[in-house]
Amino acid sequence: MSSDFEGYEQDFAVLTAEITNKIARVPRLPPDEKKQVVANVEKQLEEAKELLEQMDLEVREIPPQSRGMYSNRMRSYKQEMGKLETDFKRSRIAYSDEVRNELLGDDGNSSENQRAHLLDNTERLERSSRRLEAGYQIAVETEQIGQEMLENLSHDREKIQRARERLRETDANLGKSSRVLTGMLRRIIQNRVLIVILAIVLVITILTAITFSVRRH
Repeated sequence: MSSDFEGYEQDFAVLTAEITNKIARVPRLPPDEKKQVVANVEKQLEEAKELLEQMDLEVREIPPQSRGMYSNRMRSYKQEMGKLETDFKRSRIAYSDEVRNELLGDDGNSSENQRAHLLDNTERLERSSRRLEAGYQIAVETEQIGQEMLENLSHDREKIQRARERLRETDANLGKSSRVLTGMLRRIIQNRVLIVILAIVLVITILTAITFSVRRH
C-alpha cells in the first residue's frame, strides 16, 4: 500500500516541478508559444489533481495507526497544489490582459483596473477554495474517527461472543458434572439399601438358627 502511495508521490513531485517551471516562463514567452504553454499547464494541473485523488484513496486504505504521517504529507501536497493554481491564475490573468490589450487596444489604466478586479475575484475564489478544503478535511477526519469507532465496536463484539461461548462451555461442563454426581448418589443409595437388606436377612438367619437350637434342647 505505501509503495503505491510513494509511486504517486514521485509522479506528483516531477509533475509539479514541470508546472512550476512553465508558469515562471509564461510572462517571457512570445504570444503563440505562451498560448500553447498555458493550455499545457492546464492539462498538467488536471493530471496533478488526479494524482492527489489517487494518493488520497491510498491513504484511506492505510491502517489508522499508520495513517497520521501520510495525512500530514497529503495536506502539504494539497497546499502546494493550491499555490500552483493561484500562481497559474495570476499568470493566466496577466496573459489574458495582454491578449485583450493587443486585440482591443485598451489603455494602461483600463488594463490595470481590470487586472485589479480580476485579482480581487481570484482572492475571493481562493478563500472559498480554502474553506471548502477545510470542510473536506473535517469530513475526512470524521470518517476516520467513524472507522476507528466501528473497528473498536467490532473488537468488543468479538470479545462478547467469546465470553458467551465460554459461558456456554461452562454451563455444559456443569450439566455433565451434575449428571455424574446424580449417578454417584443413586449408586450410593442403592448400595446402602442392599447393605440394609443383607443385614436384615443375616439377622433373620441368626435368629432362626438360635430358635432351632433352643427347641432341640
